[in-house]
Amino acid sequence: MDIVIILKSIFLGIVEGLTEFIPVSSTAHLIVASKLADFSYVQNGVFEVVIQLGAIMAICLLYREKLFNTAVGFFQNKSSRKFTYNIALAFFPSVFFGIFFYSIIKRLFFSLDYIAFALILGGIAIIFIEKANIKPSHHEIENLPKSKALFIGLFQTIAMIPGVSRSGATIMGSLLLKLDRKTATEFSFFLAIPTIIGASIFDIYKNINVLNTSSIEIILVGFLASFIASLLVIKWLIHYVSNHNFLLFAYYRIILGLLILFIIS
Repeated sequence: MDIVIILKSIFLGIVEGLTEFIPVSSTAHLIVASKLADFSYVQNGVFEVVIQLGAIMAICLLYREKLFNTAVGFFQNKSSRKFTYNIALAFFPSVFFGIFFYSIIKRLFFSLDYIAFALILGGIAIIFIEKANIKPSHHEIENLPKSKALFIGLFQTIAMIPGVSRSGATIMGSLLLKLDRKTATEFSFFLAIPTIIGASIFDIYKNINVLNTSSIEIILVGFLASFIASLLVIKWLIHYVSNHNFLLFAYYRIILGLLILFIIS
């Protein structure tokens, strides 16, 4: 493999890992970073989608005890079942909308102008939600009403548009539905597991013809870089949200969106 391509894939993997779980849109960052790095080695955006699995493996590692206990206790423990049902309910809307709107979104919304507007509007939305100062009444995923779990899943579907941010949509949606910050963030983490695994499998299936041995190797390099970067971000984010709001990310989104509109695009 060309050393330059390897370095670019490592760079993009780090970008993915650093941005996947904070509300700034990892997809937007990957698209912009790919353009700036002149990275087009893997066609149709498959690289940008599949390396997200590295971030998911980081979640699975850090929360392995919770995931293991949930799986083992599913049939004996009511709390484990409620946790699983709420994640499944929140995941369902993405399955539905992903199947029916995948091609439309890929065709229409992956331009830099759309991404910039999504970043700016998302930043404004975060400011409004934070300023609303909504008092939380839900502190555990297991005890969240099923209707609210489904609504969080509907919020997540908005993030199919690049620039919106999957984590941003789910966390801000959760705050609107009166989850506390830590629970909202962890719900977003756990919901990412089936969502990103499903999206990656679906994207590989749709683009299997563009994959070869070399492109798979490049994807694996990006996957590993994403995994390592995500390990660092997840622990930091949980600590951060316990003591701060998300306004910093809102201002960052708006500034980045303006830079894309007037300088990069």
